[in-house]
Amino acid sequence: MPLDWKEVVAKYGAGYQVPTIRGGKFVNIVHVDDEAIHIASPIWSAKLHRKNLEAAVELIEADVISRDPGLFVEDYMLYVAHERASSVAHIFRDLGILDQTETFNIRC
Repeated sequence: MPLDWKEVVAKYGAGYQVPTIRGGKFVNIVHVDDEAIHIASPIWSAKLHRKNLEAAVELIEADVISRDPGLFVEDYMLYVAHERASSVAHIFRDLGILDQTETFNIRC
């Protein structure tokens, strides 16, 4: 199933804190527009481009990219983009796209 951008906007559009597997840490989503999920920390900001996120979901469904969050990060950087892959993993896990395992090794 393709990435439902309307669901992404409904859930994260006005801002959201996606929990990471490291207790007390979050991916801070500032807002979502038609082109990207905008995330930020106190010292940086970034865009997770919709076209890349949609491509990643297609590759997951085609079994090119792993649903395991730890393996996903490397696959995302290899096949899609070098844009905050660990943040994408946390968001995809929160959306139920990736496996819900609690034990994966990604940089937060």
